[in-house]
Amino acid sequence: MNRTLIVAKIRPGAEREVARIFAESDAGPLPVEAGVAERSLYSLHDLYIHLVEFAGDPAESVAAVQGHPDFRRISARLSEYVSAYDPDRWRSPRDAMARRFYHWAP
Repeated sequence: MNRTLIVAKIRPGAEREVARIFAESDAGPLPVEAGVAERSLYSLHDLYIHLVEFAGDPAESVAAVQGHPDFRRISARLSEYVSAYDPDRWRSPRDAMARRFYHWAP
């Protein structure tokens, strides 16, 4: 399993609506087509943290569905509530993926 962490800004109080948008999308075929095995959403103040587990490479999985109509639709719906952490540097969803710099496992 491959994990990735997506970091962005969330409009205060928007967690319920963002969760609803993802629940609707996750009930359809897009997660399977994107290779998503599991998803968890978190917020901390105005930070949006999206932990996703993929069957394959996360960057490749996101790139493969970026043009998919359902992906574009969910992105448009989320744009009212979630925005780029650093808008000046954001060019693609890949720019929101956190870089892991330490890992430990027994």
